[in-house]
Amino acid sequence: MLRRQFITQALTGMAAAPCVIPSGQPTACARTQSTTRRANPIAVSTYSYWRYREGERLAVDRCIELAGEMGFDAVELLEIQMSDEQRQSGKYLQGLKRRALIHGMDLCGMSTHQGFVTPDKAVRQKNIERTTKSIQLAHELGIPTIRVNTGRWGTTKSFDELMKNRGIEPPLKGYTDEDGFPWVIESFEALLPIAEKYGVMMGLENHWGLGLTPQGVLRIVDALASPWLQVTMDTGNFLENPYQRLRQLAAKTVFVQAKTYFGGGVWYTLDLDYVQIASILRNVDYRGYISLEFEGQQDPKLAVPASLNLLRKAFA
Repeated sequence: MLRRQFITQALTGMAAAPCVIPSGQPTACARTQSTTRRANPIAVSTYSYWRYREGERLAVDRCIELAGEMGFDAVELLEIQMSDEQRQSGKYLQGLKRRALIHGMDLCGMSTHQGFVTPDKAVRQKNIERTTKSIQLAHELGIPTIRVNTGRWGTTKSFDELMKNRGIEPPLKGYTDEDGFPWVIESFEALLPIAEKYGVMMGLENHWGLGLTPQGVLRIVDALASPWLQVTMDTGNFLENPYQRLRQLAAKTVFVQAKTYFGGGVWYTLDLDYVQIASILRNVDYRGYISLEFEGQQDPKLAVPASLNLLRKAFA
């Protein structure tokens, strides 16, 4: 009887064991199917307390404190919310880790910015170097994944105008999106050995530029077929047919950014059904973080806890 129990427990443990990727193997690791489910951990992006609003930029360490007080499991950092001096200060960075630990939270992700959609090779190289520094920064902070994006053409001069055009932007004169994909793929290919060296997974977000559609995101990820470049799913960046499009990304998603719009959106408002989104992710056995990106106009002191309650219920 004892022997039978031991074998049963051993087999159960094997079924839930993490997948190990042999060194140098270029394929992504399939998720193992868990015999038991637990609620997804809920994080909050420091962006939720700022939203690029002039005069409302909170220090990252204060955002970590607020997240702890509100009951989040983890914090996602917005890289540009830290100054150049702060990003280069070991004392400051270790202080962020200490603050997160004291509040019982992980530093689970970091949103970064890069632009590879340009025919100028020197500009692309500069962005590769910039992203290399972001990977190194994440490693120093103990953060396992960073949000990356393709960048965009830059023919629309303001983000407000881009949002009025629903994220659609014309290419530079004489070029097409087909010209842009090889530039993006080549740039991320150069970053793969750096990501592997530092143990930081890149998650390509369905953002603007060439990541506007699930087909665009997957074209880049599939071309490189690397466990170090997968998908960061943003629930609020598909303005049409969101559930169908999110479903296309779900299997390769390693991090989720969840938008809410209490008080009306800054640029637009989506009425997202998070029970349905949770079901989409559950169907691919996604067990990772759900990181709140509050993008509404209500006071974050009210909207962020309300968003946490919404996400806790949906992803329970």
